Amino acid sequence: MAEPAVHLNTLVIKPTGELRGTDILLRPVQDTDTATLDRIVREPAVAAWWSPPDDYADMLAITHSGKVIGAIQFSEETDPEFRHAGIDIFLTTSHHGQGLGTDAVRTLAHWLIHERGHHRLTIDPAAANTAAIASYRKVGFKPVGIMRAYGRDYRTGGWADGLLMDLLADELT
Repeated sequence: MAEPAVHLNTLVIKPTGELRGTDILLRPVQDTDTATLDRIVREPAVAAWWSPPDDYADMLAITHSGKVIGAIQFSEETDPEFRHAGIDIFLTTSHHGQGLGTDAVRTLAHWLIHERGHHRLTIDPAAANTAAIASYRKVGFKPVGIMRAYGRDYRTGGWADGLLMDLLADELT
């Protein structure tokens, strides 16, 4: 097993290989993916919810039919009293509404629960991102509550509310 990258109380251990969903494949981001991911994260419908990351190294590329269509990442809390994992995702606009994001989240959630042993997962979309919220509900995530002025609203430059959602292992659909 590779040495994990440690960030405060989080532990990131990427899957050693690929994770296959129903219609997508998750794999570690390669250097050749960076330009595509930069383009995707700057699409207006994606940039409304995401800012370009400094580095894609801790992400997994989401591929469909052999092409990179987005990225997904996770973090793991290592404190045994609060052990859980969180997920974030972005997908190219041309593949929105096709169930591919749902497939990617479900695939990663399955790995985090069954391979990494997490009993609880979280995800925190902007409260106004109704499409993302609907997708996460299909996986089994449930709303926990609104986090006021939680994240930067890239459309206005102000602060936006976030919706904290969680999923318990036996709720994964």
